[in-house]
Amino acid sequence: MASFSEIINQDKPVLVDFFAEWCGPCKMMAPILQEVKKTLNERVSIIKIDVDKNQKLAATYQVRGVPTLILFKHGKQVWRQSGVVQKNDIIQVISSV
Repeated sequence: MASFSEIINQDKPVLVDFFAEWCGPCKMMAPILQEVKKTLNERVSIIKIDVDKNQKLAATYQVRGVPTLILFKHGKQVWRQSGVVQKNDIIQVISSV
């Protein structure tokens, strides 16, 4: 399995969804992210990180609330947003990096 730093160092943008199983808004993000993936297809990688199972990683990126979306390009954080983000907003951000 690839390490987190290997995953976020891809040539294409990588959207990381920091979530928790018990989080209501996180459940609302799942279908939105599926739509984003369907629209952008191979132009983006989307991965989900469970903050309860990956507390160190969440702490590294100072994730205090879930859901928190962080977009990486070549391993660098280029955008982040907490809370539910609408599909078109996410697509616009990804398309602009």
